[in-house]
Amino acid sequence: MALRHAVLAALLDGEYSGYQLAKIFDLSVSNFWHAVPQQLYSELSRLETEGLISGRQVIQHDRPNKRVYTVTKAGVDELERFATAPAKPGIIRENLLVMVQAVDHISAPSVIAQLEDRAVASAAKIEVFERTLKHLRGDLDEETFLRVGTPVGPYLTCLRGLRFEQENYEWFTSTARLLRTRAGTHAEEGEPS
Repeated sequence: MALRHAVLAALLDGEYSGYQLAKIFDLSVSNFWHAVPQQLYSELSRLETEGLISGRQVIQHDRPNKRVYTVTKAGVDELERFATAPAKPGIIRENLLVMVQAVDHISAPSVIAQLEDRAVASAAKIEVFERTLKHLRGDLDEETFLRVGTPVGPYLTCLRGLRFEQENYEWFTSTARLLRTRAGTHAEEGEPS
């Protein structure tokens, strides 16, 4: 997947400025695709040049003018083409996993501290996902929303992000607890931890 497809998908629900798109990425798309605002602005320019999105200038009297974008028919066709191509499995590239892999030979307390920090970060993300899901489904319960609510795509990707962070939180906390216990056991036995 390229950033272009993530941008096109994010623009499907309306007309957005680059700033608004960055906020959308921050709140929903970032759980499966990370991009900084500069990358988004560059991609918007490329997509407009290729005719996959159209942009128009909005005159604002109290603020600087802004450009807003919508997906064109060609952009939807590109997403359709993308959706028919085989999806490549994701891979994990995680510095913290390298540290845990090496924990038998490096300082366990520093790895434990990083695991605990990441657990705190995951807990915060879980709260954001839960609030976002509640906002997306409005007055509907989850089962009803999944059956008849719209838009279901952003809800499903947010739900995946929630489950991912829940699993991360569980793994970070259980791994930190296990390493802390092992470090205490080794200290009692007089072994280096």
